[in-house]
Amino acid sequence: MSLRGGLRLDNHKARPFERPIRSVSPPPQLVLALDQGSGEESIPIVKAGDAVHMGTLVAAGSGAAAALHSPVSGIVREISVRTTLRGHGRCIVIENDGRDERAATLAPVDWRALQEATLLEQISAGGAAGLGGAAFPTATKLALARAARADLLLLNGAECEPWICCDDALMRERAADVVLGAQVMLAASGAQRCIVGIEDDKPEAIAAMESAASAASDARIEVRALPAVFPLGAEGALIAAVTGREVPHDGLPPQVGVVCQNVGTAAAVARLVQDGQPVISRIVTVTGSGVREPCNVEARIGTPIADLIAACGGSDGPDLRHIAGGSLTGRMLQSDAVPVTKGLNCVLLATSADLPARGTEMPCIRCGDCATVCPAGLLPQQLHAAARADDAAELVRFGLSACIECGCCDYVCPSAIPLTARFRNARERQHLQDLERRRALDAKARYERHQSRLAEQAEAERRAFDEARRRARGSEPGTD
Repeated sequence: MSLRGGLRLDNHKARPFERPIRSVSPPPQLVLALDQGSGEESIPIVKAGDAVHMGTLVAAGSGAAAALHSPVSGIVREISVRTTLRGHGRCIVIENDGRDERAATLAPVDWRALQEATLLEQISAGGAAGLGGAAFPTATKLALARAARADLLLLNGAECEPWICCDDALMRERAADVVLGAQVMLAASGAQRCIVGIEDDKPEAIAAMESAASAASDARIEVRALPAVFPLGAEGALIAAVTGREVPHDGLPPQVGVVCQNVGTAAAVARLVQDGQPVISRIVTVTGSGVREPCNVEARIGTPIADLIAACGGSDGPDLRHIAGGSLTGRMLQSDAVPVTKGLNCVLLATSADLPARGTEMPCIRCGDCATVCPAGLLPQQLHAAARADDAAELVRFGLSACIECGCCDYVCPSAIPLTARFRNARERQHLQDLERRRALDAKARYERHQSRLAEQAEAERRAFDEARRRARGSEPGTD
């Protein structure tokens, strides 16, 4: 096992395990962000006033966005722009009637009897997505793996970032679901074996998963303990550590024979086949010194984060920082009214003792520490200079697209330079520039097609005029 760079960090994960996973009651109103974390929106198929049941499809999957289902029964009140984890975005607002009446179409899936294509359709219809944070449609990844004839399904149970422990809690309490989900995804992807990678600082989860795998009597499933090094849970790093295969920075895991899924995604697939329930809830770690009772909670998608905090005894302390995600890769929350999404794995209420304020930014001293810890093997010093200059060519040259935004370089920088934020902003600028470039090319293509149609129309009219004139001349007296 090898991992380039990385950090060994205090994990801050003990307190949430003082109590089991708690269920959060669904609120009177749920807000379903159409972008659940992948960066793309699903397409609404309901309108204001429509009645829905728990599990009713409310938005169809599109591209990198998975299908979205109502977490409760009730009425669609509106589709409007709301504050979300990604800033602002369109959301479906559902008023909960408190009955939790299931959609009549929900039923267990006899996955062993289905052809691969049909099983993939069922997984897609259930809204399964990457619950590790990316929220990319599960069925799409499995289909790509099948097309590439990937041989290995790699379940990510590493959960390497400090504070986050929802996957650890899941594996401790629901290991059998993870194993069943692995079996379903093996069937759908065509992979021959499955490795569940778990960091060795999670002995309870490792023991539970080994017991569940043994009970399933499936020799294809192996549980493997890995060193607790951040960011081992990043997809490319995990694949390299477990298999020795390196995914090209502009490629995908199936190209090296691997499909990687989160253990939470596996459990969601298990629930789908067991009772037909689509992805309408997830486990979220609510932690930090600013929470009275840190805990892992299970909440419906669309539940306000404030309700999660209340279920953990509420907040306590002045000047708390509310962060979605972990201490290194998380994003500051604009409001505790922001709803839970499929991609939300942690809510961190951090005090100044948890996360000391970053010092004043100073000039780079070129110590090279950032390059030493970078798991992607980049040169953050040069990449930072290119980002500050907004030099697109240099950003490409120094591998901006390969940056996984893990925050290792930030953590070790003695000059307190916000490297990851600069790289993220540069990537967003590039994305917008690429989008504008594509829009300009599309507009040019539309204009050229329009001009071509006008030219064809003019040519057709000229030919019709010439034909009419020829005929008129042919009918004049004395033309024979």
